Amino acid sequence: MVSRVYVEKKPGFDVEAQQLLQELHTVITDGLPSTVTLRIINMYDVEGITDELFNQCVPTVFSEPQVDNASLELPVEGVRMGAAGSGEGVVEVPEGISLFAVEPLPGQFDQRADSASECIQLISQSERPTVRAVKIYVLEGSLSDEAMAAIKHYVINPIESREASLALRDTLSMQIPEPQPVEVVEGFIDLDEAGLNQFLADRGLAMDLADITFFQKYFRDTEKRNPTITEIKVVDTYWSDHCRHTTFGTELTNVQIDDEVVKLAFDKYLAMRSELGREHKPVCLMDMGTIGAKYLRAHGGLKDLDESEEVNACTVKCKVDVDGEEQDWLFLFKNETHNHPTEIEPFGGAATCVGGAIRDPLSGRSYVYQAMRVTGAGDPTVPVSETLEGKLPQRKLVTTAAAGYSSYGNQIGLATGQVHELYHPGYVAKRMEVGAVVGATPADHVRREEPAPGDKIILLGGRTGRDGIGGATGSSKTQNVESIETSGAEVQKGNAPVERKIQRLFRRGEACRLIKRCNDFGAGGVSVSIGELCDGLLIDLNQVPKKYEGLDGTELAISESQERMSVALAAEDVDEFIGYAHEENLEATVVATVTEEKRLRMEWNSDAIVDVSREFLASNGAPKHQDVCVEQGETYEPSWAGDTLTERMTSLVTDLNVCSNKGLGERFDSTIGAATVLMPFGGKNQLTPAQAMVSKFPVDGETTTASAMAWGFNPYLSEKNQFKGAYLAVVESVARLVATGFTREAAYLSLQEYFERLRNEPTRWGKPTASVLGALIAQVDLKIGAIGGKDSMSGSFEDLDVPPTLISFAVSTGSIDRVVSPEFKRAGSKVVRVAPRFYDEDSLVPDVEGMNATFDLMEHLIGEGSVAAAATPGYGCMAEVLFKMCVGNGLGLKLTDAGAEDAAASNIELDDLFTLAYGSFVVELAEGSDLQAILSEASDLVSVIELGETTSDYVFEAFGETIDMAQLQEAWESGIESVFPYRHEDKQVEQINWSDRLPLICDEKFAKPRVIIPVFPGTNCEYDTAHAFERVGAVPQVMVINNLSPNAVIESTKALVSAINNSQIIMLPGGFSGGDEPDGSAKFITAFFRAPEVTEAVRDLLQNRDGLMLGICNGFQALVKLGLVPYGDIVPATADAPTLTFNEIGRHQSRLVRTRVASSLSPWLSCCKVGDMHTVAISNGEGRFVANPEVLAQMKAAGQIATQYVDEAGNPSMDWAVNPSASVLAIEGATSPDGRVFGKMGHSERSGNGLYKNVPGNLYQPIFEGGVNYFA
Repeated sequence: MVSRVYVEKKPGFDVEAQQLLQELHTVITDGLPSTVTLRIINMYDVEGITDELFNQCVPTVFSEPQVDNASLELPVEGVRMGAAGSGEGVVEVPEGISLFAVEPLPGQFDQRADSASECIQLISQSERPTVRAVKIYVLEGSLSDEAMAAIKHYVINPIESREASLALRDTLSMQIPEPQPVEVVEGFIDLDEAGLNQFLADRGLAMDLADITFFQKYFRDTEKRNPTITEIKVVDTYWSDHCRHTTFGTELTNVQIDDEVVKLAFDKYLAMRSELGREHKPVCLMDMGTIGAKYLRAHGGLKDLDESEEVNACTVKCKVDVDGEEQDWLFLFKNETHNHPTEIEPFGGAATCVGGAIRDPLSGRSYVYQAMRVTGAGDPTVPVSETLEGKLPQRKLVTTAAAGYSSYGNQIGLATGQVHELYHPGYVAKRMEVGAVVGATPADHVRREEPAPGDKIILLGGRTGRDGIGGATGSSKTQNVESIETSGAEVQKGNAPVERKIQRLFRRGEACRLIKRCNDFGAGGVSVSIGELCDGLLIDLNQVPKKYEGLDGTELAISESQERMSVALAAEDVDEFIGYAHEENLEATVVATVTEEKRLRMEWNSDAIVDVSREFLASNGAPKHQDVCVEQGETYEPSWAGDTLTERMTSLVTDLNVCSNKGLGERFDSTIGAATVLMPFGGKNQLTPAQAMVSKFPVDGETTTASAMAWGFNPYLSEKNQFKGAYLAVVESVARLVATGFTREAAYLSLQEYFERLRNEPTRWGKPTASVLGALIAQVDLKIGAIGGKDSMSGSFEDLDVPPTLISFAVSTGSIDRVVSPEFKRAGSKVVRVAPRFYDEDSLVPDVEGMNATFDLMEHLIGEGSVAAAATPGYGCMAEVLFKMCVGNGLGLKLTDAGAEDAAASNIELDDLFTLAYGSFVVELAEGSDLQAILSEASDLVSVIELGETTSDYVFEAFGETIDMAQLQEAWESGIESVFPYRHEDKQVEQINWSDRLPLICDEKFAKPRVIIPVFPGTNCEYDTAHAFERVGAVPQVMVINNLSPNAVIESTKALVSAINNSQIIMLPGGFSGGDEPDGSAKFITAFFRAPEVTEAVRDLLQNRDGLMLGICNGFQALVKLGLVPYGDIVPATADAPTLTFNEIGRHQSRLVRTRVASSLSPWLSCCKVGDMHTVAISNGEGRFVANPEVLAQMKAAGQIATQYVDEAGNPSMDWAVNPSASVLAIEGATSPDGRVFGKMGHSERSGNGLYKNVPGNLYQPIFEGGVNYFA
């Protein structure tokens, strides 16, 4: 039996519908009157549960009575549905109503339906039912057929979803045909050249004719048989450009260079090959890209490089202080690109971009703790009518990709330190989606051994479906209008809660030490991930866990389903490892055995469907050769319209590549892990972008060791001159590290190349050749090696090409005490420019000796404490840097004698502000610094000049003009706000002050109270929370709730009850309960806590044992939805109860906020006074507290409004800059009637030494001490 319910947000809570309607009015200019309204209704079909259970789930799983209307009939007046079983959906729609429904394509992972099923299981403690989730769009009003078609085109991406029928079904079960035996391609070895060409076309392979001929020869002459289709697909994947970098491995046999600078670089490269004895190696892009590190290593550099046979992320040895003890650690970093998947399905493509980046260092057994996102797009402000055929609108691409990447990263608990989107018309050809991550682990967690015959391979994590099949080959093929329509299966979907579980497992030393070798799942699935672990393997595809039946052997072999790892273990360690996996709520299955014979064998249904030699597989196909022609590079001089300083500055700050991207960046969680040293945006206004992302190492304890990552690239420069563009990308990334306080001594590089389809055209091949040579010479000049990288060579669509792209990612490690941020700190500071004295003839590339001397001087000045703020100019030149350094703290700037009639009296000219100045620095001197001594540091190589002085007046005074910085800032903030909004001014609200009595104290004393911290699927703040309690003397117990089976749910229930009975505090940490699905937060937690035995254990703790309860973020949401706040007990949800719902802005919000203590009621706030203000991290999508006036009045009178969002002066407000979620009465935290249950949205646990150094404020809120002191 199938049960159905329709759920719609009540007016005022229908944020999604209102935002989409606003978007549609923006992008559809004809046929959509402003009077048209939009409703979004979620429909759920459920099979496999009783009516009683279904009715129980309607107000707990599928809806929330406070914000939703739920009905068993479609709530659209006049719409008539077909009878059950008739197969008919909507059979009659009244005039003025248009509706359509959308559902995921079969086989696509649907987190909403999956979370609903899991949530029902937590309530029933039985098998998971089947759930189907459909979204219905109802438009009321008169609109044209063309407008309706345009709406569907905008809403439905055929790559991942389809229009759905609303017909009532008898069953949700799909008729799945039995998969047929794998095809043996008869006659293949006898095909002639024409036949092979036809075969390539018919089968849609990425191989070229030379590869397929090489493949045919192997099977004809060596195996003496026809191949299976699985063998063809597996090898096609192995040899794809995506997997084997065949473009970068192509031998460059005739290199013609018309640019003298590039020719000198090529000659130097050849000399390096000779010195290193590599003349026998092919001259190719891969050799050019990797020889720099080899050369520097041979000359005594890169001493800390960790080399191994494993193919994980870049790995460096380092020392980390942990609780005062120096330990050996490994530092890992990786960049990943998902251009093709994100172009065709932006949410899933971007989500799995960061997922793919994570799993490389994760396979190195590290904990990945910070990420950076650098993307490329066309102008997203253009009308949808300008969208090319076969393409998604740029606005849809940029917003959906941002939602996908942030959703995944936020859920798995990965802090995103920087987000930058580059806008260039070339990226209309194909979007650029790049993620870069850093990870670390104690060195003694990692064991590296070659798997031995008899060892076992475990598949860990998610199950296998059809998602992602052909992704590697798809991204390696040329794309056009037709191919876009057929490549939908090539996009993977991410399941973030499972990824979080893998992260937890790999943080456990006892599990990691069992692993001999590990590989992540990505392109090629089982065939590549397991197939690369060692030379000889027998893989049993029947053991591979499946999402659903019906998959054939080929699909099982190459599916790219995400959240999976392959792990090589000794046979005797298998049971122990599987035990650890099950403790983390993860599936782990033995699927392969290591063999003596060096062959890759795969069996399915007792048939060998793959059986090839390792030597053949590792050959990468037929050798490739190519002529290259590097053309003369062009000059590049940026310009911004206007004659006066005011005009040029206004033009600059409204440039899409300069204007504020705060509305984009703040949807990414930047503080999880309680280790963020620099916020993405600094100053009291949180507006000045940081030069680099910086985080402390993820230690269990205290540390002062931090890592930094910075990027460099200018697409407009690289478009004109690939050599200089790449060289300066490296310079810019390293300069940003230096400006942030890190040294080059500990620096390493990783490069991201992204180029047009090169075809067989020598001049197109010349572009990456010049770029890679530019990066090589920069490495040698700076003595910093690139030890990793990623190339993507498919940036073409029809006749459009992406700009030649080489992004440099620079990393370093150092002390948090040296970290410097770019925002000006105070009025009256001297501002100087430190720069190489000499540049090349184009005034672009700094003199090598001068550049290194400049970097040396900056490292020295920062080390001696002379620098208060520093930044290095990039795309927007010195003008951009000076402007952005001002906005963070609202300080002005007066340039010294700028524009003086006597040119000798002026240190700079107007044009200097708008001239590229890579490798230079703008520095605010620290208070007490000796300006004359610093000016005297100038030399024949380094120029140090005084630029001016910061002012309290918010103006930019220079060249005879005085610019109102407030007006300039408004123009800057408005630049792309129509696409990424983040501002909304609103009124102040009442400031609450309640101090009628002191907080309670527990009669029973505990020196070290015990804290139970349950971890549900999606929880991600448990480490930070446990550390916060440990620091104040409590004893936390982190307990993973296991829902792998009905019995596991029952056992977890018993275990949690027992833990509550042995604890004094229940702590519900932050995260995304089941991905905040279905359509609402904390439903997993509330479902579990409503189990009668858990409810009674909570009541006993609170009512009989005087215990405490704390919920932060997701935990606060659970407390409110259970009724513990504000009622003090677990009660049924009603329409009149308060709740926490979607932020008014309609997206995730991550930043620091100011909160003010409003009440003395709670023991948790006993170490605070009413009126105390704290600066606290928030990160949520559903932080808007709502309650009716009666409930609010009761809470206020009883002192239950604990904390409010406030401005700098302590005034509560509904302004988004103050109260990002738009909570009623600016409520940030609230309590039960006696104050012992406290919930708040701000992450007070995300605090510690050296965090958030670029944002002023009282950064520590002592609520954990308050909880512990209650028992003292």
